[in-house]
Amino acid sequence: YLLEVRELINRHLITMAQIDQSENPGVPSEVDSYHSLFPLEPLPPPNRLQKSSNFSYVTSCYKAVNSKDDLPYCLRRIHALVFSYDFHAGAETLYSRHFNDPTADSFFTKRKWGQHEPPPPRQHAGLLPESLIWAYIVQLSSALRTIHTAGLACRVMDPSKILITGKTRLRVNCVGVYDVLTFDNSQTNHLALMPQYQQADLISLGKVVLALACNSLAGIQRENLQKAMELVSINYSSDLKNLILYLLTEQSRLRSVNDIMPMIGARFYTQLDASQMRNDVIEEDLAKEVQNGRLFRLLAKLGTINERPEFQKDPTWSETGDRYLLKLFRDHLFHQVTEAGMPWIDLSHIVSCLNKLDAGVPEKISLVSRDEKSVLVVTYSDLKRCFDSTFQELLAAANSPL
Repeated sequence: YLLEVRELINRHLITMAQIDQSENPGVPSEVDSYHSLFPLEPLPPPNRLQKSSNFSYVTSCYKAVNSKDDLPYCLRRIHALVFSYDFHAGAETLYSRHFNDPTADSFFTKRKWGQHEPPPPRQHAGLLPESLIWAYIVQLSSALRTIHTAGLACRVMDPSKILITGKTRLRVNCVGVYDVLTFDNSQTNHLALMPQYQQADLISLGKVVLALACNSLAGIQRENLQKAMELVSINYSSDLKNLILYLLTEQSRLRSVNDIMPMIGARFYTQLDASQMRNDVIEEDLAKEVQNGRLFRLLAKLGTINERPEFQKDPTWSETGDRYLLKLFRDHLFHQVTEAGMPWIDLSHIVSCLNKLDAGVPEKISLVSRDEKSVLVVTYSDLKRCFDSTFQELLAAANSPL
């Protein structure tokens, strides 16, 4: 649980990250309705721009905030166009998580004369667990099924364009880029090539799965395919092997992503159960955050009332009437001291008192003035009445026309 909380905090910090514009003059301050651009990839020097291996264009990627809805987005810039996608803080690519170790390709590298062949890697000793690979397969095939059902093609089923958030949650990035870059206005039927692109998606999925099973991108090179499939046969189930073979083998008839469902089989229910359990955990956490949000709103409203310097040209407004009771209640919440005069900090006391205020319970409470010369005994229901009426007074003034 603590790790999840830490991850959420880290995602928030990434979402709020900003750059010093004076130190990064190459990053524009605004792009159309987007502002606060923050590079998500290292920026290449202006005189050494390199083309993307996927799109054959110079590309760069930024986090930016849309001024229309104030939400963060991921901007993928093809140095002539800008594509806007949902932003997922802390995401990493499938490539960076699983294929960033150069030593993982050693099994497929050619040996010099006299060098011995190294033993093949095994599960839990260089290879990924099969359960993880099936978890990825279910998500990626589900993404393809959604895209293909809409009559479209993914065309970016590549480890560098598949994002991972959390432990195993996958998302496909840069969808639609190829459709724009390769658009031919002279074609009368722009969907004519979609079946061909969809078949290519299945082959790309097979390559991704094979690379994961070998824990190496070298395994999907044509000269290494036989060796890679032997590695899969030794370490993984026949279902996984058959799925890879089906996806990589071109056939006379058009294939569908639905064809691999029998190979996934009952493993789909494993992923469904894991998803439901995750949903239960999230709902429990959400219930806690609903309570936290409720208490925060109470504190925010109380903060607008306490110590207000002036209201309606009355400098003593916050020190008189109902507002004085709320000031003493604020002291009761946060400024308690021990018999020795030391600060008494008890979060449970603060939460308990705020909950009673929100509910307006009939329980009585003693409020002591700061000079300790007077004690006022009121109920939480009295305080709630004072609180609601005072805040509504402020709200009415704030919303009234000048």
